[in-house]
Amino acid sequence: MGKPGKAGALMPVEQALQQLLDLADATPIREQETLPLAGCDGRVLAHALISTLDLPPWPNSAMDGYAVRLSDWTGEPLVVSQRIFAGQAPQPLAAGTCARIFTGAPVPAGADCVEMQENAVVHADERVSFSEPLRTGQNIRPQGQETTVGETVLDAGTRLGPIELGLAASLGCDGLAVVRRPRVAVLSTGDELIEPGLPLGPGQIYNSNRRVLCSWLARMGCDVIDAGILPDDLEQTRGRLAGLGSVDLILSTGGVSVGEADFLGVALREEGELALWKLAIKPGKPLTVGHFRGVPVIGLPGNPASTLVTFALLARPYILRRLGVLDVTPLRFEVPVGFEWPKPGNRREYLRGRIEQGRAVIYRNQSSGVLRSAAWAEGFVEVLEETTLARGDRVNFIPLSEVLG
Repeated sequence: MGKPGKAGALMPVEQALQQLLDLADATPIREQETLPLAGCDGRVLAHALISTLDLPPWPNSAMDGYAVRLSDWTGEPLVVSQRIFAGQAPQPLAAGTCARIFTGAPVPAGADCVEMQENAVVHADERVSFSEPLRTGQNIRPQGQETTVGETVLDAGTRLGPIELGLAASLGCDGLAVVRRPRVAVLSTGDELIEPGLPLGPGQIYNSNRRVLCSWLARMGCDVIDAGILPDDLEQTRGRLAGLGSVDLILSTGGVSVGEADFLGVALREEGELALWKLAIKPGKPLTVGHFRGVPVIGLPGNPASTLVTFALLARPYILRRLGVLDVTPLRFEVPVGFEWPKPGNRREYLRGRIEQGRAVIYRNQSSGVLRSAAWAEGFVEVLEETTLARGDRVNFIPLSEVLG
């Protein structure tokens, strides 16, 4: 476990992420199961997918047209000796003839060119000539153009989606070995929290973070255990944590400071290990990482926007890496800004924003307690430490679509 920085120091985002990934690498989820392709969407491939056949398995036509042996074409019309449809096995091309062929059909042995039907002239005697010059290999997809026997098509650790499943199907696979689903317990801390649907009492607020995280984790393919709300009580905190011993991760929100009501931190110190990081990130400075009786615990800050940012950029990559996913960094790209940012900060800021007319704009209220900013946004605008921005300056933009699954 990495050590927290000295008192008052802020850990850079990259350092915190690397420490989380190191922890994930040390505790990979190795169990796997074999599922039919229909059950593999969103899962992580346990073993590399190796091709057992060439794709395509034989040269085939990329066009509707005519298959020709180039040396037979001298400008004189050719007799059509056969018609070849997709799914048929052709005869070798007879010398001095051409073959009518359709897209996807195997090219007959002896043919080395396919001319598209638009450039063919069919004469009254049904012989065919061509209006454009021909060249070897024209409009022929060679055998093994996509993949060859023994080639690695998908690496272990690949997250499987519609395209990857289609590729597996094209190789004849009816099922794949995938890493088992991670079991993640989600709980919230604080006497101020109340479940939606109940009447609010004095000083109470509805719990939104747990709904955000449970839905998000389900999208990631996790088995989610909704552990409810933890009251500000040490004995109940110990008991609730002890009842979650079979999970792979305990994910909490709120109560990650070092204040008097930080009962989660007390429980971790007593029966596990605790690293309390103060991150150079805004929103989301406090982050608890530790173990309770051997079970990893990540405590996210409780403000909704802080929960959103720290889960997207830190907890999500940790979970994916435990599943064996190597590339856990979301896509980001540079865009010009359409706003002013005159005051530099000592923390990296992730502003909720969107792209309008090719420029990044941000929600009017960037408070860490405003979840509505993320509902309006299309992504995070990344503002580096000690940075000011004028209109037209360039920043990194991370689409929410990159992190919400």
